[in-house]
Amino acid sequence: MAAATSHASASRPPGVETGTGPGTATEPPPVRPEQRRILSPWRMSDALALGGAVLSSGGMTWLIFTQLAPFSGPLGWLVVWYALFLGCYALLVSMDESGQAVRDRLAAVVVQSLAALLLLALAFVIVYVVGRGLPAMRHLNLYVEDLSVTGPLQPLSSGGVLHGIVGTLEEILIALVLTVPLGLTCAVFLCEFPGAFARLVRTVVEAMTALPSIVAGLFIYSTFILVLHFPRSGLAAALAISVMMLPIMIRAGDVVLRLVPGSLTEASLALGASRWRTVWHVTLPTARSGLTTAVILGTARGIGETSPVLLTAGYGNNLNLDPTEGPMVSLPLLAYELRRFPEAAMISRAFGAASILMILVVVLFAGARPIGGRGPGVLTNRQRRARERQSTSDAQRFAELARARMRQESQESQESQPQPTEPQRTEQQRTEQQPTEQQPIEQQEPESQHTGPRHRDQRQPEWQQPEPPANPPGGGDSPRRDT
Repeated sequence: MAAATSHASASRPPGVETGTGPGTATEPPPVRPEQRRILSPWRMSDALALGGAVLSSGGMTWLIFTQLAPFSGPLGWLVVWYALFLGCYALLVSMDESGQAVRDRLAAVVVQSLAALLLLALAFVIVYVVGRGLPAMRHLNLYVEDLSVTGPLQPLSSGGVLHGIVGTLEEILIALVLTVPLGLTCAVFLCEFPGAFARLVRTVVEAMTALPSIVAGLFIYSTFILVLHFPRSGLAAALAISVMMLPIMIRAGDVVLRLVPGSLTEASLALGASRWRTVWHVTLPTARSGLTTAVILGTARGIGETSPVLLTAGYGNNLNLDPTEGPMVSLPLLAYELRRFPEAAMISRAFGAASILMILVVVLFAGARPIGGRGPGVLTNRQRRARERQSTSDAQRFAELARARMRQESQESQESQPQPTEPQRTEQQRTEQQPTEQQPIEQQEPESQHTGPRHRDQRQPEWQQPEPPANPPGGGDSPRRDT
C-alpha cells in the first residue's frame, strides 16, 4: 500500500494537491535553472551559416563557369558568386530563424560586404601606387631636387619633385586662407539668419557643389588673367581651387551648424548675450569638430585638381617660390605630365609624386584633427586643469567681493545712525555714573560720611568676638553696680 502511494505521488504532476480537503497543501513546481542570454552579436550558428554559404556558392559558381555555361572572366565570376552567396546564406539562416531575422541578417551581410569591398579597393589603390613609385621614392633626390636639369632618359638618381611639393603647399594654403573665413561666415549666415535670400544662397551653393573643375579654371582664366591682366601664377591657381572648395565647405558647415542644439543658443540669448557673441562663444565652439571636417572635405576636393591649375598656372620644371608670378606646378599636374612619357624612369617619378601627394594629404588631415579638438563638452587633461584653476580663482575673487560688500554695508549702517547731541551725551554720562541697585549699600555712601579709615570689612570673625554678658544691663536679676 505504501509502495502504491509513493508511486502515485511520484507520478503526480507538479502543482497538484496531495490530499482532499480544504486545508491540503500543494506541491510547488520544480524551479528550472535560468539560461544565460547570449549578448554577443556573433554566434556559432552564424559562423557555420556564413562558411557554408561561401563554400556552396563557390562550388556552384565553379560548376556554372566550367560545366554549364560558357562564362569567363574574374569580374563575372565574382558577380555570380556574390549573388549565389546571398541566396545560400538566406536559405541557411531561414532554417533556424524567422523571416524578419533572415531579412535583418541578409541586410547586415550586404552592408558589411560593401564596406569591405570599398576598403579593399582603397587598399588596392594605395598598394598599387606606392608599389609603382617605390623605385623612385628610395632616392633622396626625389624630395630635394626639381626637374630643371633632368630629362626623360636620366636615371632615378637625378631630378625630383620638389617644385611640385612647394607648389601644392603654397596653392592649397592660399586657397584655405581665402575659403575658410568665407565658407564659415556663409554657413553661419545660412544657419542663423533664415529667409528668402538665405534660401537663394543655399540653392546656388548646392548647384555649385557639382560644378566641373574645368569651368572653375575657365572662370578664373577669363576674369583674373584676361580681364584684369594678371599673369598666370600660383595665385590664379589658388583662386581656381578656392572656387572648387568654397561650395563644399559652405554646404558641410551649414549641415553641421544645424546640429547645434537650439537650447544652447536660446539660453545664451536669454542671459542677455548678443547674436554675434552667441555665435562666437556658443555655436562655433560647439560645432568646432564638425567644422573641421567641413574644412577637410573642401581641402580634399581642391588638393587633387589638375585642369584648373593647368589653365591658370601653367607647367614648368623649375622651382618657383613666388606665387604671384611665373608658372607653378602642383603634384597632381606633375604626375599627369610625367605619366605621358613612355620611359620607365619618368613613369616611376609620376607614381612617386602621386605617393607623396597621398602622404601629404594624410599629414594635413592628421594635423587638422587636433585643431578641431574633441566633441562638445569633452575636455582634455590640460583643459580640465585650466578650468579648475580658473574656478578656484573665481571662487576666491567672489569671496573677496562678498567680504568687501559686507564691510561697505557695515560702514554705511554706522554712518546712517544719528549722532547724539551734547545734552544727550551729558545725560548718558550721568546715567552711567549713577550706582545701580545691585551695588552694596556701603558703595552707595559718599566718602565724606566715612570718618575713619576705609576698610573692607569692620566685622570680626565669630571666634574673635567677645561673649555677650549673661544678663543684659538694666535687667532685674543682675546685681546693681555701685556708683
